[in-house]
Amino acid sequence: MTKVSIIGCGNMGGAIASALKEAGGWDITAYDTDKRKCEALSLKCASSLDEALSASDLIILAIKPQVAPSLYDIIGEYKGKDYISILAGVPLEVLEYRLPSDNIARFMPNIAARERKSVTAIAFSADAEEDFQQTAFRVATAIGQAFILPEHLFPAFIGLSGSGIAYIFQLVHAMAMGGVEAGLPYKEAKEIVTNTLESAAAILASDGENPVELATRVCSAGGTTVRGMNTLSECGFDAALVAAVNAAAQRSIELEKTALERKDND
Repeated sequence: MTKVSIIGCGNMGGAIASALKEAGGWDITAYDTDKRKCEALSLKCASSLDEALSASDLIILAIKPQVAPSLYDIIGEYKGKDYISILAGVPLEVLEYRLPSDNIARFMPNIAARERKSVTAIAFSADAEEDFQQTAFRVATAIGQAFILPEHLFPAFIGLSGSGIAYIFQLVHAMAMGGVEAGLPYKEAKEIVTNTLESAAAILASDGENPVELATRVCSAGGTTVRGMNTLSECGFDAALVAAVNAAAQRSIELEKTALERKDND
């Protein structure tokens, strides 16, 4: 049974802890400065950071990135641990400098982790051992699907998934509001859109066709769908989404640059 300590029991740390507990095969210790968050998970709770670090060989850092610098000195006293970091905007170069280990994984999950439907990007430190990489992948797949990517593609991934899931929520809301304008109650319209989204995802997952080909298949000459598609084009739908993905990616690059500058200034 793998011993793992989760530092930080907020939304993401709590979701990972619950998923690993549900999956079985993990001896989990949780730690959070807010004891209520830890106790709510019905797991073994450490009374201090030192206790949590001592308890396990695998440490998951699920704290806010601005909190991490205050913990690095304590973490540095515990050699030979393996680390998974979900610190937003903190690249591997900083983690390798701060954490006393060759086995480091950087995760970028999304908030669907609580439903075990996260899409998570993983990048590994240069000298990460194969066994550790497999263990980290097990953690990621406990909360959903995982993609091992070179770290330089993380900003693109964040634009598509980490931040991109919010665009999907906004899409559902906007379509539901269109349904309201057409006469449906909001609750029913949202349910219809959500189920339509699931049906589209199922086709995309199984069919293998280009999304544009699938969209044109729904359009019949002079019909309702082509009218709607042309309206989307006139309103700049595609351009807005491309811009949103790239804006989030650019912000991710900025945050990583700031983290690197702080490291260099230490």
